[in-house]
Amino acid sequence: MVLLRLAGLNSYKAEVESEVQNLLTRIERAQRDMDYFGSVTDSNLCIEVHEDLVKQQLLEETEEKKKLKLMLNASCDHMLASIKSLKIVKKTGDKHGSWTKDPGKKHTKIYLLNGSVNNVILEFANIMTFMENNQTLSARRVTLPFPWEGTGHVIYQGFLFYHRYGSLNEITKFNIQSRKVADQMLLPGAGRIPAYQLSPHTKIDLAIDEQGLWAIHAEPETGGNIVITKINHITMAVEHTWDTPCSSKDTEAAFMACNTLYVVYNSPSRGTSRIRCVYDVLDVVNSYEIPALHFPKRQGSHSTIHYNPKEKQLFAWGDGSQIIYKLHTQQKV
Repeated sequence: MVLLRLAGLNSYKAEVESEVQNLLTRIERAQRDMDYFGSVTDSNLCIEVHEDLVKQQLLEETEEKKKLKLMLNASCDHMLASIKSLKIVKKTGDKHGSWTKDPGKKHTKIYLLNGSVNNVILEFANIMTFMENNQTLSARRVTLPFPWEGTGHVIYQGFLFYHRYGSLNEITKFNIQSRKVADQMLLPGAGRIPAYQLSPHTKIDLAIDEQGLWAIHAEPETGGNIVITKINHITMAVEHTWDTPCSSKDTEAAFMACNTLYVVYNSPSRGTSRIRCVYDVLDVVNSYEIPALHFPKRQGSHSTIHYNPKEKQLFAWGDGSQIIYKLHTQQKV
C-alpha cells in the first residue's frame, strides 16, 4: 500500500516538474517577445525623434537665411561676369601697399598707405593730384597712433579700419578727420596664419561692399580655408561668420562684392592672377556657375585687391603699381 502511494507521488512529481518546465519556457518566450516589441518601439521612437530634429534644424536654417537676407539687403543682385580692362594709374612706393577711395563719402579723395607696416596715410584731393610727380608736396599726411600690419585696411565713411601692428587680431577704427581712435575690436579666430598663402604679410584683410564692412582671414581649424565675417562698422560688433570652402593655398588676395567672396589665386612664380573660388553668403551664386576669371594683360602679383561698390571697380596694388580694374557684371540667377 505504501509502495503504491510512493509510486503515485513520484508520478505526480514528474507531472508537476513537466508543468513547471513548460511554464518557464512560456515565460521565457513571452520575455523575448516583450524585448522584441520594446526594441521595435524604441527604434520607432528614435526615428521619430531624429526626424523631428531634422525638421527643427531645417526650420532654424530657413529662419537664419531669412534674417541674413534682411540684414544683407537681398536687393543686391549682381555678380561678376568678367574683368574687362586695367589701367595702371601710377607706380610709386614699395612692393606692398594699398590705395583706395572712400565709397561712403561723396568726395573724390585718394588715400595711399605704403608698405605692410607703417603709420602714415597720404591723402590727395583727387586722382589727378595723386598722379602728379611730386606727390609728397601735394598730399596731406595723417599719422596714426599705432601702425598697421599687412595691406588689408579700408576707408569707409571717414574712418580707417586696419589690423593693428603687434596685435594678434585687433581691428582699429580711426577717425581720419579728427585723427583719433574711435573704437577697437578683436576678431575671434583670426591672426594666427596668413589670410593668403602668397601674401603672408596680411593676416586680416578688410573689405567693403554694398553691405558695408567685412573681414577675411584663414584659420588652422578650417584646414586653412578662408573665413569671412560681417562686421557692423558703427558698433564694431560681429554680425555673422561663415566658413567657406575656398582654400587659402596659392591665394594672393580676395574681395567682397554684393555679399559674395571672390578669391584670387596665382602661382608661386607669379603668373596670371585668376579668380577660382566664389562664395555667396546667401547661396545665390555657386563657383561652378562662374568660369575661372583671369585678370587681363598682366603678369605679376597683387598685394591688395579691394572692390569699390560706388564705382564698381577694383583698386589693386601690384608690385608697386597702383591699378584700377573695370568690371563687367550681370544679374544673379
